[in-house]
Amino acid sequence: MNQTAPAQSIIYGMGTVISSKVFGEQAKEALKAAEEEVVRLEGLLSRFLPESEISRINNSAGICYEKISSETYEVLLRADEYSKCCPGCFDVTVAPLIDLWRNARGTAKPPDKSVIKRILSQVDYTNLIINPCEKAVYLKSTGQFLDLGGIGKGFAADLILKVFKKYEVSSAFTNFGGNVAAIGTKPDGSPWRIGIQHPRNENSIIGIVAIVNQSVVTSGDYQQYFIGNNNKRYHHILNPSTGYPSESGLVSATIIADSSVAADALSTILFIAGMNKGIELLKSFPETEAILIDKDLQVYITQGLKECFQTVERVKINILDPII
Repeated sequence: MNQTAPAQSIIYGMGTVISSKVFGEQAKEALKAAEEEVVRLEGLLSRFLPESEISRINNSAGICYEKISSETYEVLLRADEYSKCCPGCFDVTVAPLIDLWRNARGTAKPPDKSVIKRILSQVDYTNLIINPCEKAVYLKSTGQFLDLGGIGKGFAADLILKVFKKYEVSSAFTNFGGNVAAIGTKPDGSPWRIGIQHPRNENSIIGIVAIVNQSVVTSGDYQQYFIGNNNKRYHHILNPSTGYPSESGLVSATIIADSSVAADALSTILFIAGMNKGIELLKSFPETEAILIDKDLQVYITQGLKECFQTVERVKINILDPII
């Protein structure tokens, strides 16, 4: 493998900091192409850009279909699939609730129950109609709108790896604000080692997982939150069934998978589902592993991680029963 110095970049896109490291003779060209791809994808998928395809869909809710690109079609199809196979744990129409709780973080006060109930009535993925023949989509209800926060970064990371591979890159990683996706191994043949954030110590990790040709995505209650007057933590991962931040007993859920879009969606799904239901759901996704941390900071891992995950700070590892 090429042992030359890597090309590296740090950019801001899709609402987060994106850092990448690429090895290969065309590493600089690969990074430049990847940066252009990020800009292109954000122009399609960000609901905060008024000309994006997602914004057009949202603006046409209850009015008409919108024709979309292959990329937007694919990510919405995946979002719809996860909504159907994991009902109550994933919903691409959760945007009105996200905005409600984002405003609440500014005042450090939970929204009124009646407001949550009213907004919750707008959250229903079954109102997203996808026409595969026309590659067009329609939101049936006025006031509904889409948000790809639970899947978009993973989708983009997968496409960035495809860009790298076009430039014959065989060793690289990209980190979309904590969503890590890797090609191959490090140039010396060793695995990429990814730190798992300690849910309660901001500048610490609780463990390290070694990966090759995989993605690692974590959902946790420690990234965007506020503490209410009742000393309760209100975080940004919302349960689309209740309208409130998830209270599943987990404070962190990490997924290791071959696909970053799968890892992104499933980390949210397992965080909301909780330990028992989450492991049951994981049976439908072979070759997918999980690291789950509960509110007592107990660490649980699936069987496939026994040889490639280690904790720091002498934290005990609990091995979950085989999921197959």
